[in-house]
Amino acid sequence: MRTGGQGPWCGQTGMKLTFVNVGYGEAILLECTDASREDGMFTALIDGGSGEEQEYADRSLGRVPVWEYLQEKGVSHLDLMICTHIHEDHVSGMTRTAAQLPPGELWQGLPAAFYRSMRRLDPDAAQNPYRKKFIHALNDYGELCRITAENGGFIRKLACGQVMSFGRGGQMEVLAPFRRDQEELEASLRELYGEMSPERFLEKLTRLDGRMNHYSLILRILYEDRRILLPGDAGRGDYTEIPGEKLRADLFKVGHHGQKDGVSRELLKMVSPEAAVCCASSDRRYDSAHPDVVSMLEQAGVKAYFSDCPQVPGMEIPPHRALEFQAAQGQPLSGQYIL
Repeated sequence: MRTGGQGPWCGQTGMKLTFVNVGYGEAILLECTDASREDGMFTALIDGGSGEEQEYADRSLGRVPVWEYLQEKGVSHLDLMICTHIHEDHVSGMTRTAAQLPPGELWQGLPAAFYRSMRRLDPDAAQNPYRKKFIHALNDYGELCRITAENGGFIRKLACGQVMSFGRGGQMEVLAPFRRDQEELEASLRELYGEMSPERFLEKLTRLDGRMNHYSLILRILYEDRRILLPGDAGRGDYTEIPGEKLRADLFKVGHHGQKDGVSRELLKMVSPEAAVCCASSDRRYDSAHPDVVSMLEQAGVKAYFSDCPQVPGMEIPPHRALEFQAAQGQPLSGQYIL
């Protein structure tokens, strides 16, 4: 079933961005034409949702692990994976996917060989479910890097200010984190892995978990006449040093699953999008798709879409496995819910 769009993407021209319904998490498939690539298509996966089976136990609203979705859609290769930050609901699904489709490149925010210094941590030492999730995320990040390297893939550290090319004419600009934040993340991880005291280890683990969203890659995609802003789980305070003109976008993926700290009215005014995507779970876990955020989008005249199916007053969100947008010269920017 497709709703709200102009029909299926032809697969011949333009770029398609697909937000897979992975529940509470994010998994974004980017596809665009590129004659130099396998099947004439450049394919990239930006984050991969959770790797936990229980996240997909209820499939009634369309939830699907990204590795299953790619297999069902016949995606035969991934030229690129991008890890915006190390949290379980973003990185762990990529690790499961990489075991089937090792990426040609992995872009992320740490030094390329940093994973080699990350020993495997014991989740049973976590003492609570939140720490356990974070330990799984750290282990899965290391495994993702190892899978990429062992299969001949190239690991690249992204830095603020870089502009990377992809496909036929696409560009991806890195707006954040800034160098000092990347250095702070690296130092915090080295301290964590070097800590021998169990009590201090858990203290540092909890502190880093709480800071991890701040280290999210904020990416702006430029394709033909379209601009798309993908900020991972960055909070509204993480944009303050980015020039306002760099934030302008036609499509805005709201940060931190649409929780209250993900966006402000001032930020939304600077971005000034036609449409916004909120990756909130159907159960609105952790106050995702917060009513204040939904109201903010409505008052700004921004069309809101959702990767899962939260109950939002005044909106009818159909069960769906994915949400698709096509970016093509002169074409309207319209989302399609697909089951």
